[in-house]
Amino acid sequence: MNEDEGRAVVHEVIRVHTDPGDIDATGWNTLLEGQASPTPFLRHEYLMAMHRSASASPATGWTPSFITIERTGRLVAACALYLKAHSYGEYVFDWAWADAYERHGLAYYPKLLGAVPFTPVPGSRLLAQDEAARGLLVRAITALAQQAGLSSAHLLFFDEADRAALSSAGWLLREGVQFHWTAPAGEPWPDFEGFLGSLQRDKRKKILQERRKVAEAGVTFTVHEGPAIDDDLWDFFHRCYTLTYRAHHSRPYLTRAFFAEMARHMPAHWLLFVAWRGEGAARERIGASLIALDPARGAAYGRYWGATAYVPCLHFEACYYQPLAWCIANGYRRFEGGAQGEHKMARGLLPVRTFSAHWLADRRFASAVADFLEQEGAGIGAYVDELKERNPFRPASS
Repeated sequence: MNEDEGRAVVHEVIRVHTDPGDIDATGWNTLLEGQASPTPFLRHEYLMAMHRSASASPATGWTPSFITIERTGRLVAACALYLKAHSYGEYVFDWAWADAYERHGLAYYPKLLGAVPFTPVPGSRLLAQDEAARGLLVRAITALAQQAGLSSAHLLFFDEADRAALSSAGWLLREGVQFHWTAPAGEPWPDFEGFLGSLQRDKRKKILQERRKVAEAGVTFTVHEGPAIDDDLWDFFHRCYTLTYRAHHSRPYLTRAFFAEMARHMPAHWLLFVAWRGEGAARERIGASLIALDPARGAAYGRYWGATAYVPCLHFEACYYQPLAWCIANGYRRFEGGAQGEHKMARGLLPVRTFSAHWLADRRFASAVADFLEQEGAGIGAYVDELKERNPFRPASS
């Protein structure tokens, strides 16, 4: 018997799934938990809720094309992918690239996108058992785009392990900036007042002024965790959420059915702050902010908010100060404030780099985009350096 005859043959099967429900939920979630940066937003239940609720579906321009790789019948790699008919709900902007394609008589859409719909939260995107499987997954994504004759493929908001694999495969890397709050590495703040005391005087004064305006308007808050968010609260929250989009003359991405799925399948991952105004029989709900939680990793994510009445500074209180106070009181280590928003720095959230990766089929456009990203990256670097000079916290010695 020769050496090859004595060695077990390993077969890897690559599949593309147009229905995420065809993928074993336990296998997917187990693979996710083994990554360096798992988040609740890539759990099978979360992605299925997007699909079942018709929030991310072919009708809304999101056609699932998930890739899985099995090795001897076992799931070893997977990626949530969509054929996109537009660039809405991504938070990494490529509209100018699409315009350039159109001006040259080429079709930019559909494109292939690896992302969590409407959710700009950094984390693992290439779910892989090992680096060999991660590399094979990147090649499978590229091959899918090539075989389908697509203009491009994109992965958004991934972690360092994904970044290394995509860079090695020759994908173009793009940087962005978000603002995150992180508890001190040593002794944590004992309470929200302790956190305020760590800020520069002008930042602390501004926050106190903003909180005072809300209190003087007669606004108080109730906090509802997990299963305590009943249907009535979900209904009120969704009304507020819808009003936020209406105020910006747009339609909300997420349907009420999506939040019903979350209440049914992932209740422990949600925290709701409800703003009330008035007293006694005249007391009424006027706003709500919904925070996503990752209890296992002590991370919270500012997601959605809205109000039925205008109160100065209510947005800051509902979306930053109430959640930060809760995080400190409950020992959470990180609060992510969502996409963009330099104003978050004055409230204790610091700049964090984010990454996306891009593969373009047309070499001419790929070269032009590479030049653009090089210039943009230099600007991002200078911007982050400038932001760091405006650190809102007092020096450690003061």
